[in-house]
Amino acid sequence: MSLMNTEIKPFTATGFRNGEFVDVDSVDLMGRWSIFFFYPADFTFVCPTELGDLTDHYADLQAMDVEVFSVSTDTHFTHKAWHSSSDTIGKIRYTMLGDPSGVITNNFEVMRPGAGLADRATFVVDPDGIIQVIEMTSEGIGRNAAELVRKIRAAQYVRSHPGEVCPAKWEEGDDTLAPSLDLVGKI
Repeated sequence: MSLMNTEIKPFTATGFRNGEFVDVDSVDLMGRWSIFFFYPADFTFVCPTELGDLTDHYADLQAMDVEVFSVSTDTHFTHKAWHSSSDTIGKIRYTMLGDPSGVITNNFEVMRPGAGLADRATFVVDPDGIIQVIEMTSEGIGRNAAELVRKIRAAQYVRSHPGEVCPAKWEEGDDTLAPSLDLVGKI
């Protein structure tokens, strides 16, 4: 069963953000867009490239009222150590959630059976706590934060313009579609 258009399950976690440990509760996320950016583990190879790319787009996401939470099954202490030892990870300003119990990872159904690690997956959650975008890739395939920003812009547009949809490769300012019988077979 897909998690698309379902409400996120409750969780509490401790994360590392801007030099401090912070507590995060799923209830606190309501009223704002959120990204849950799951990755297998700290101190690895593809993961820091993805987290760094997401960092490069964080200001744009903040301007769109989107909060970012990277999530792995590492602890918040491990996140702090990685943040302190890597130039790429040291630039991160969003919250790095620790999920050593696997509650969040299991809630989003991305726990690798028998491995204790999260799959490489992204979830975009709307202000009502409903999952609007899901992306998963295999271990060796990194994600593209610019494409994620584009998808969030489209999701925000559709939310604020009922009755309109965004076609493939839609960019902000492009034409949208209004689904109707008149369009069937004409696109």
